[in-house]
Amino acid sequence: MDIRNIAIIAHVDHGKTTLVDKLLQQSGSFRDNQAIAERVMDSFNDIERERGITILAKATSVEWKGTRINIVDTPGHADFGGEVERILSMVDGVCLLVDAAEGPMPQTKFVTSKALALGLRPIVVLNKVDKPAADPESTLNEVFDLFANLGATDEQLDFPHLYASGIGGWADESMDGPRKDLSALFDLVLSHVPAPAQQARVDQPFQMLAVTLAADNFLGRMLTGRVEAGRAKAGDMVKALSRDGERIEQFRISKVLAFRGLTQQPIDEAVAGDIVTLAGMAKATVADTIAAPEVDTALPAQPIDPPTISVTFGINDSPLAGRDGNKVQSRVIRERLMKEAESNVAIKVEDTPGGEAFVVSGRGELQMGVLIENMRREGFELSISRPRVIFQEENGERLEPIEEVIIDVDDEYTGAVIDKLTGNRKGDLVEMRPAGHGKTRIVAHVPSRGLIGYQGEFMTDTRGNGVLNRIFHDWAPYKGPIQGRRQGVLISMEDGVSVAYALWNLEERGKMFIGAQEQVYQGMIIGEHSRDNDLEVNPLKGKKLTNVRASGSDEAVRLTPPVRMGLEEAIAYIDDDELVEVTPKNIRLRKRHLDPHERKRQARADG
Repeated sequence: MDIRNIAIIAHVDHGKTTLVDKLLQQSGSFRDNQAIAERVMDSFNDIERERGITILAKATSVEWKGTRINIVDTPGHADFGGEVERILSMVDGVCLLVDAAEGPMPQTKFVTSKALALGLRPIVVLNKVDKPAADPESTLNEVFDLFANLGATDEQLDFPHLYASGIGGWADESMDGPRKDLSALFDLVLSHVPAPAQQARVDQPFQMLAVTLAADNFLGRMLTGRVEAGRAKAGDMVKALSRDGERIEQFRISKVLAFRGLTQQPIDEAVAGDIVTLAGMAKATVADTIAAPEVDTALPAQPIDPPTISVTFGINDSPLAGRDGNKVQSRVIRERLMKEAESNVAIKVEDTPGGEAFVVSGRGELQMGVLIENMRREGFELSISRPRVIFQEENGERLEPIEEVIIDVDDEYTGAVIDKLTGNRKGDLVEMRPAGHGKTRIVAHVPSRGLIGYQGEFMTDTRGNGVLNRIFHDWAPYKGPIQGRRQGVLISMEDGVSVAYALWNLEERGKMFIGAQEQVYQGMIIGEHSRDNDLEVNPLKGKKLTNVRASGSDEAVRLTPPVRMGLEEAIAYIDDDELVEVTPKNIRLRKRHLDPHERKRQARADG
């Protein structure tokens, strides 16, 4: 059967996974009476469904007019760019999905730059053209300008485009088309995306570059990739080569699986050009080459952008440790992190000298947050430090990562946003223009250090109506110290259970993070101080009882609802001398006591 391999790329929430749902339905991949969940490609991961974002790249396939189309659904957020960079090496074309109202956004730029650098010719789909605020023609011009700025070739700039509604399940060559189905998109993929060049190498020795790693309870390790040459079937003897060409292991293929609709099915033989999964290896991992025994040269693997932030994962050593989770030892935490680093090439794990904590480096706070959330759901208890930016040295000069921030905000709040970005956070304003409907679009280049903890302030400054998107832009000379959190915290000075009367008296001191009848301990952060210094308080102090009944002394205690932080909010909120205690049931903040050597090390790291 003829084959086409294509990746669908887009910014977060531009309708990518919804469009894949409709492609599967209209290609006959589902039975007529089959019950199908919404965003079916995200249904394998609870966090993806809860957050409405794609985290893991996933493949599926459909058949159209006698051709098998392998479709790869890629993550839209730059924090998961390691998935994108690997997965694009498997395809021969990309379908770029752009919201006709919002236009190209930061993650659109990130993924598209990777695709254009690989020489892939894009198909542009202007999605959500039926929205009231849609402006497809202006969006099309912005896409062309984006391609030109990213250094696209003349062939790539001559891209075909379609007008579509993913949720409506239609795509047409013009705005006044029949709006019936997605056949125009299927036909364009067949005519525009070339067949895999690997099909011409079907008679050569077998070679495949592994791009994703998975595990099965019955089959063990499984590696997915595109067959670059030759054929392979279950029972064949092959070997794994590292990127340097060193032999890792030799093994017999126990199973060959291919994507058929939403499932992976065993097939008799994998042929050059197809995307398949192999099982049977014990050591081989992502970026390794699986090849016939006579092959001695490894396939080139795509370079992965370096990580930009690091977080320290440690054991939970608070007085409440071990009450919620069952995985609390440093050995178990290390095994889990090493397993994550093996399958996710964008993450690096290093041991600290004491062996009780581990420095995990990655792309961003969201990527770290998803990893921690997965671990807490698996029963882990952890203590997490504040994210720290990773610096580089070049010609004796210290460089720091700069991010491009694109903000859509109501006109009345633009002053507060610009003041925060360009003042304390050392950002540079690049562009400010009307975005229609009473909104302004702000583009700024801000040090990554300045954006840690900014999301909460941003939502407060814009009354929850602003939208902030960010992406790694470049390395730039160090911009000097950046002021951190201004407010101090309220710290419990006692162990026990919080009392409503005590919290009521403490409300004049600041905002509370806990409610009544919650377990607290000495050193635990229970609120934010209204001033810039930390304050130790007693949340256990009850009302003194007397046998005299005075007027007004029996008033009911009415507490202001406490501020409940999510995982990413808590990690971004804490200061260098604070930790987030993460358990399967609770997220707590607490102070940690740094020895003088640790304080000096952190001071040097922050400049």
